[in-house]
Amino acid sequence: MIITKTPYRISFFGGGSDYPEWFNKHYGEVISSTINKYLYISCRELPHFFRHKYRIVYSVIENVSDINKIKHNAVKQLLSYSKIKKGLEIHYDGDLPSRSGMGSSSCFVVGLLKALSFMKNEKLKNKDLAKKSIFLERNVMFENVGFQDQVAAAYGGFNNIQFSKNSFKVRKIKCSKKFIGNLNENLLLVYTGKARTAEKIVKTFVDKLSKNKKQNIQRILKNVDQAKKIIRSNNIDDFGYLLNETWLQKRELSKNVTNNKIDYIYEKGIKSGALGGKLLGAGGGGFVMFYVKKNKKDNFYKNFKQNVIVPIKLSDTGSEVIFYEK
Repeated sequence: MIITKTPYRISFFGGGSDYPEWFNKHYGEVISSTINKYLYISCRELPHFFRHKYRIVYSVIENVSDINKIKHNAVKQLLSYSKIKKGLEIHYDGDLPSRSGMGSSSCFVVGLLKALSFMKNEKLKNKDLAKKSIFLERNVMFENVGFQDQVAAAYGGFNNIQFSKNSFKVRKIKCSKKFIGNLNENLLLVYTGKARTAEKIVKTFVDKLSKNKKQNIQRILKNVDQAKKIIRSNNIDDFGYLLNETWLQKRELSKNVTNNKIDYIYEKGIKSGALGGKLLGAGGGGFVMFYVKKNKKDNFYKNFKQNVIVPIKLSDTGSEVIFYEK
């Protein structure tokens, strides 16, 4: 049996510039971090006496003998790609709900690929794990995804990830322990209560890129540069204010990014004391991240007592095997 543990991510600045439709023509970069919330995947060989060859356990349970009859598309495609002939049982559990803007789809692909590769005695390096995951999502599963989620899940940590010509570089962000401590103390997630599928939102965004409507992305990239300066100067509150600016710009990428409920939650968060925040992921639902200083938290929690609030901390580790037994 193998168990992998793969972190979810939060994207602070630069989201949207990680799509090859953009950065292959221009340039892209993001500032993001993995957090202390994880997706767990366990894989074990099924003994021959079971009537089925594959048992897939997530929100439903699938028992099938033919790989092509597996309904979970990511599992089906990764099993086909891995060419493992033995029967397998695969379980998936996560600390956060799927389709919530935390990069869970890519996180799943990275974690399962890590497990299946390990079963074949292939210990992939972070870069290979990220590149293969990107290839699988875009060219095998035909998902309209960017590059940042897979890279974040594979590498882990608080990073500046740069994209150009179908390649990427990961630069670990150097900052003071106080800066990280303040982020860990002041970042909160508020769940909108609505899961979303990113495909429609991403399509309208990519369509805009194909029409050379690039001013919004250029402004978003300027925020990445500004964030680097803020981190170097250790002005943590300015980091929170900049999140507000990047959210206002993100809203302009597609009419489907936000809705009345998201706008209500965001405005309520600012009125409750948050310096800034943003909706995570492509848009339409999931989690809104807020930067809330310690002296404002009691009022914030009071005003959001009907919502699920998730405190988070940044994490340093990428996808890893936490249990292995032959």
